Amino acid sequence: MSAPRPPRQGGGRPTAVVAVCAVAAVVAAAGIAGFLVFGGGDDGKAAAGPTPADSVAASDGLADPEGPLVPGWKTVVNPTRGIAFDVPAEWAPKPTGWVSYVADDSDPDEKPIVGFSAPAILKEKWCLSDDDHNGTQEETALASVGSRGEREARNAEEAARENARLWVYGSYAQPHEDKVTTGPAEPFTTRSGLTGSVATATSSGLEAKGRCDFDGRATAFAFKDGKGQLVSWTFVGVRGVADEVPDQTVRKILSTVRLVEATG
Repeated sequence: MSAPRPPRQGGGRPTAVVAVCAVAAVVAAAGIAGFLVFGGGDDGKAAAGPTPADSVAASDGLADPEGPLVPGWKTVVNPTRGIAFDVPAEWAPKPTGWVSYVADDSDPDEKPIVGFSAPAILKEKWCLSDDDHNGTQEETALASVGSRGEREARNAEEAARENARLWVYGSYAQPHEDKVTTGPAEPFTTRSGLTGSVATATSSGLEAKGRCDFDGRATAFAFKDGKGQLVSWTFVGVRGVADEVPDQTVRKILSTVRLVEATG
């Protein structure tokens, strides 16, 4: 069983797909990765295998418990974390069991640097390239957004800054940490009254070695869920191009982040 060629987040990094199912697990190249898990977490670690009930839950994809706060948008839900947010109509939500993560390019084990689950993606095939001349087009997405738990962060400010920094470094700047700038964490309150800290990181001055190599940016919002545990929502996307998602749109998506009943 061979793995399909998945879309790349940006920055020209290779990607991987791991489909965890009852009969097989397939792994493609290292780098930014996405995989479907059944009952797993949002840190890039797959679960052991699905039950029939898990399979149904993971295939549900877009959930809409309350309807979008912005007319015409789509509501995306991470049922495990009890987090919901809205995205514009052109965004494509992944199944709720989908996890995206970034790994160090030099790590053969692909240990995740950072990841999130139940994401929505904008223009999965935004850029196509065959930089290694193997005859297979690799796909680069324009942007994505998702949510995760923050088990290792000491507070919301640290979680927001580190989350944003790691996404930009892993997705666009490797191995040049000095090309990533992380802004201060600032207080933020969503439309639902959810309070937390938000921070943005960007990369700049990177040498484009491939057709789909770009600078990037990430905005992360860290807050406490209904159980009092630290969690986060993150936008990550290509920077400095005509199709770049405006910060105004990112903030509008962020403003819709809210808590819903968790199933995990």
